[in-house]
Amino acid sequence: MTDATASRRVDRLFALYPALALATLLPVGAITPLFPVELGVAVFALGTLTVGMAHGAVDHLVPVRAADVSLTRSVSAVAVVYAVLGGAVVTAFFLAPVTAFVGFIALTWLHWGQGDVAALVVVGVDHLPTTAERALALFVRGGLPMGVPLLAHPAEYRLVAEWVVGLFVVDPAAATAAVDPVFTGNVRVAVGVAMASATLLAAALGAARVRRGADRRGWHRDVGEIAVLWAWFLLAAPVFAVGVYFAVWHALRHVGRLVLVDEAAAGAIAAGDRHRALRRFARDAAPLTLGGFAVIGIVARAVPSGVATSGDLLAASLVAIAALTLPHVAVVAWLDAQQGVWRSA
Repeated sequence: MTDATASRRVDRLFALYPALALATLLPVGAITPLFPVELGVAVFALGTLTVGMAHGAVDHLVPVRAADVSLTRSVSAVAVVYAVLGGAVVTAFFLAPVTAFVGFIALTWLHWGQGDVAALVVVGVDHLPTTAERALALFVRGGLPMGVPLLAHPAEYRLVAEWVVGLFVVDPAAATAAVDPVFTGNVRVAVGVAMASATLLAAALGAARVRRGADRRGWHRDVGEIAVLWAWFLLAAPVFAVGVYFAVWHALRHVGRLVLVDEAAAGAIAAGDRHRALRRFARDAAPLTLGGFAVIGIVARAVPSGVATSGDLLAASLVAIAALTLPHVAVVAWLDAQQGVWRSA
């Protein structure tokens, strides 16, 4: 009973309420394209400073809390994963920045879809019983923040790509030319068709499951969240939209998941003491959150062109986040396997 109570309360606090908050922010998002991109950079920075960086800063404790693994082995294994995979990502940006940027987009597409599917499965929706249906949900959920802004706001999306590539290509004209193949009309059309088709298919398959007896409320919630995300990323300026989504949606859902695998925090939530659970998470996340900011500083000092503007700082932050994301995805994939997220029901 305690586990069920904790799960319901975590879902409400870290998923449902933030989704409703994002829906209420739609009018604000709609006017953000009228403002300079620096507004989005500031919002992205604020979101990263608060919960964005912290949401992956407890990875070293995930194995010890989700399985029968010693603390020493848990910390050591995760440290090696971060060192090897994170170093590989930074190296890739120095050697092939355009390819690395596209890879980062694809990786984030995968990870943000991965996070949303886990949130749905952990809370117990039953209209996604098979691995294939969950994979389709991953494609849709991850593609909304990564693919939809390319349809509605390609100029700002391209600007961010040029900023990132420009950190490693000193000649601005060369950076502009380097990203040309990513922003052709054919690429945008392909992304748009893929996203629209996948969304409609996912909704139709869910409706079919409901007709065969699946819980209608879970499907309604799934479709409702997807509708909010479509509207958000179509209307809001990309940097602003992703900054808000990262902190308010993706990171908070993962924090909620981590609360549930921490027995003491889950017990506090079940007892109605959410503040104790959050203090425990903040304590655990603080050291490596600071470490994440140190990674941003290291990247900023190491890039060939230097960091002189807010755009450069955003780009350096994205490269550092990319270096942290790949090992984070590996840890989350391990947690998915432990919790059976991808096993057919």
